[in-house]
Order: sequence, then structure tokens, then C-alpha cells
Amino acid sequence: MSTIAVCVGDRWSPQIGDPTVAGWGTVAAYAVCVVLSLMALTRAQDSRERAFWRLVALAMLSLGVNKQLDLQSMLTAAGRCLSQLQGWYEERQVFQRKFIIGLLIVAGLLLALAVWLMRGRLRRNGMAVLGVAFVTAFVAVRAVGFHHVDTLIDSRLLDIRYNVLFELSGLVLIAANAIALIAVL
Repeated sequence: MSTIAVCVGDRWSPQIGDPTVAGWGTVAAYAVCVVLSLMALTRAQDSRERAFWRLVALAMLSLGVNKQLDLQSMLTAAGRCLSQLQGWYEERQVFQRKFIIGLLIVAGLLLALAVWLMRGRLRRNGMAVLGVAFVTAFVAVRAVGFHHVDTLIDSRLLDIRYNVLFELSGLVLIAANAIALIAVL
């Protein structure tokens, strides 16, 4: 077994990632988004819109599974192991900043691509496009494990962690858009 695999194995093991009420509630929200996305798929007006809602359903399913298996923690552990094995752990904040900026740029480009591909359909699907971008960017930034970001999103508002509010807000946008499409006669 490789050195990095041993290191990751020492730092991460498969387990329920967030066994709290909020964690399970978020997983339930992902599941609701999957079901609503599949229902919205039946209301799609063309192949681009059908492809979009299929991808949304697949993304929400993947992110819901990831939410409870905590796979992003494995990615974080792998990054820590790699930085320690290669000797740049002390300078990791520079890498983390660049990585976060890169993730945000990629999320922005994906949003721009989705907007372009959904042109002519944004009135019907714009909230979902924004919701997917928001959730994806949040999950990507969370996976980095950057201390200052973790401190911010672990803060609380009315005894609810910001990370729950950030993640759920994207899911609410997706669900609201799907419900609007389903409700259209």
C-alpha cells in the first residue's frame, strides 16, 4: 500500500459524517431535491432542460450520499498527507487560498456555462441553476478545510450553524424552482 494511502487511512475512515438532526435534515433535503428534480424532469420542455434536471438529480443524489459518508474529509486528509509527505505543510495556507480561489473560479465558470446552456430557459430554471452553483461552491470550499472558512461557517445564528444555513439555501432554491415547474399546468 502506498505511503499516502496509509496516511489517509490513519486519518480518515468511513463513517456517518454528520449524525446530528441538522445533518440528517440536510440529507433529507438532498433527497427531496432528488425527487423534485425527477418530477421537474417530466415538465421539461426540451432536451437541454431535461439534461439539466437529470444532472441536478444526479448531483443532489451524489452530494446527499457524500454528506453522510463524509468523503470530503477523505479529500482533506489526502491533502494534509500529501503536503506533509512533500514537505510543504507549513506553507499550506498559500495552497489553500489558491485552491479556494480556483474552486470559486471553476464554480463561476460552471455557472456561466449553465446560464449559457440554459439560455431561453432561465426564467423557468434560473433559481435551480443558482442553487446548484451555490451548493457546489459551498461543498467544494468546505472540502478544503481552510481554518478561517471553517471558523466562519461553524459560527451560529439562533443556535443554527451557518454551514447548515449556507448549504440549505442552495437546496431551497433548487426545490423551489422544481416545485414551480411541477405546479405549472
